[in-house]
Formats: sequence, structure tokens, C-alpha cells
Amino acid sequence: MVIADGLIESIGDHPPVDAQVVEAPGATLLPGLIDAHVHTDPAGLRLALQFGVTTELEMQGANTARDRAHISQDDTLADVRSAGFGLTPPGGHPEELFPKDFNPQRGGGRGGPGGRPGAPERVDPIVRAKVTTPAEAVDVVGQLARAGSDYIKFMVDDGSVEGHPGLPMLDQATLNAGVAEAHRLGMLTVAHALTVEATQMSIEAGIDGLAHLFMDRPHTPEIIDAIAQSGAFVVACVVLDASMMGITGSALADDPRVAGKLSPEWDSTLRSSFNHYPQGRLEDVLATVRALEAAGVDLLVGTDVSQPLPFLGGLAHGASVHQELQYFVDAGLAPATALSAATAVTARRFGLTDRGTIAVGQRADLLLVDGDPTTTIGDTLNVRDVWRRGIRHSAG
Repeated sequence: MVIADGLIESIGDHPPVDAQVVEAPGATLLPGLIDAHVHTDPAGLRLALQFGVTTELEMQGANTARDRAHISQDDTLADVRSAGFGLTPPGGHPEELFPKDFNPQRGGGRGGPGGRPGAPERVDPIVRAKVTTPAEAVDVVGQLARAGSDYIKFMVDDGSVEGHPGLPMLDQATLNAGVAEAHRLGMLTVAHALTVEATQMSIEAGIDGLAHLFMDRPHTPEIIDAIAQSGAFVVACVVLDASMMGITGSALADDPRVAGKLSPEWDSTLRSSFNHYPQGRLEDVLATVRALEAAGVDLLVGTDVSQPLPFLGGLAHGASVHQELQYFVDAGLAPATALSAATAVTARRFGLTDRGTIAVGQRADLLLVDGDPTTTIGDTLNVRDVWRRGIRHSAG
């Protein structure tokens, strides 16, 4: 394969005589991985790239089209797309997650405006996406679209999984109106939904994708069929569900292929967990992943990683994508299917036509690993080299 000017120029041809040649016997070349659910900033994007994650899809944050030129042109960072800020009622999710003295502007993570250091705070709909009525939803969706959101996210959450039952939540009419307006504008829609009820509401509204997999009960044939018939994709975020149940990422943090890339803050965060729903059962979540795959639902790899803070723990940029791949295989998916969920399938569902596969004309966003992850999924962590737009970053 020949890389030139940031793109894949040819495959199978002889390289130019003046080419720099990378020989990799016993290794596997993959498309750069895509994390389909993050909350990020330049530091998170830099860490992600070290693990071969070349694109992150932000589901709440400040890295929209108008505000990410500094990222798009920086090949030391993963690329990013963003929803801006998800529609939620005043006092609704995610406000319950944060301590009262928490300053969300700390890096543009899960809940705050953030942006580049020193950049002025924007007080506009991309930060203030609070809605309570269908008319407000229509208005805010339009403003988010004009402000540079790449897709529109809806928070459908009553707080029951987070240990705060009774949170204000979008009602069905408001959700329906917002989704319909986004579709009228030609925009993709995703829903934060952690319960079966919220999932059903989102499917009824015509959502394009679910940014989470429900975790409040085992699946039923009816909910699997409803998702499958709707055509919606599911970003499973099994690693997030595990963290909500109190399962930490300590085993991942102990892996020498991970440990050397983590700062003390990220190591501490990965070893922590959300721990808001200890009554959940990871076995149920894995069984739901298996059932969705059997029903033909497009599954996407995502993590819900955000900032290096223990109360947002169990996750780390880049590293947790590899853990999610392992969970998919634990659920019964073939390794190649899991890899597609972190590359080609995500690119297709989010309209990222220039990445996600190894083909002539595609961006040279690539991951070279020792071993064969199509047979042993854990080999994805054997990172040898990463390319972002053809710029090589060696693990050594």
C-alpha cells in the first residue's frame, strides 16, 4: 500500500523508488479505529491517537464544525465530529452526574463549553440546549444545526440508572418534534437512552441511532425486534454499562500495553468507576449485544469516555475502545465483526465516507498492530504504528 498526500494512493502496486518503506511481517494493518461516543478535548484526542483511535465522535461538547480547525489540522490528535450539546430539559441529565462545585469548563468534556485554552466562552444554543416543549425543541435543533453540530443528540433519561430517579426528562411529543425537525434539516439523530422505556421512546420518535445500550433489565424479543425494524444503529458502550455497575478498568490499566501511555490522572480514572447502578448485570448487557447482532442491527463501538476524573471513571480515551472490542467478542461476535463495528460500520452510519476502510482514495488513517486481531481480538493493543492523514506515529 502506498500513502501519499495523506491518502491511500494505491494498493498492491510496487512502491515508488524514493518511498520510505515500512515492512511489518507478522503484523496486521487496520483502518484507524473510531470511538462513536466520547466527550473530548485536545488532550483526550491526543491520548486516543496513541491507541490507534484516529476519529472520536463527540456526543456532548464543544468540538463542532465551527470550532475545530485547530484539531482538524493537527495530526498529533485524533480527528473529531460533535453533536454540540444534547437537548435536555432544565435540570435534566447530565447535570446529576457532577458535584456541586464542579466546573465543567475544565476542558470541554462531558458537560461544559470548554474549547481552546483562552478562547472566549460562547453563550449560545450549543451550550444552552434546554428544552421543555415541542416548539422549543424545533427552535434549538435549528440553532444547533446553524451553529455547526454534525448531528443532533437527545437526552432521554429520567435518572433512574444514575441513582437520581425523577429527573426532568423530554416527553414524547418534544422528542418527536425535535427528531422530525432534525430530519427535515437532513441531520442524523442519536439518543441517550439507558433504559428499555427510554429506548422505546426513542424508537417511536424515529431516532437514527441509540448512543447507549439499555441496562435496566434483560432484553425481550419485542425490544430487539423494535430496534431491528426501525433500522436504528446502537452504540453499545458496554464499557460504560460495566462502569455504571461498579466494574473498574483496573485490569486494563495493569496491561503493560496500556499502562505506559496513561498519565497518573488517567490511570486513577481508569481504575475507578461510575458505580451508580450496582444492581445491573453485565451478563444481561452482553446477551443483548448478542441478540441485536443476531437480529441484524448495526452495532457500533463507543465508550462514553470523557475527562480524567474518578467520578467519571472506568474509562480512558483510546484504551477503552480496545476493551469494548473485547466485550463484543465476549458477547459472541466474531473478531472481524467487532473490528468492523469500530471502523467501517461507524463510518457508514455517520456518513464519514473518507475513512473506516482501507481503499484507494481513503484518508490514510491507519493502525498497524503485531499479531492478527481477526483471530485474537486482544492483539489490537499491540500497537506498532499509527497514521493520521499519512503522518506516522510510532509506538516505539
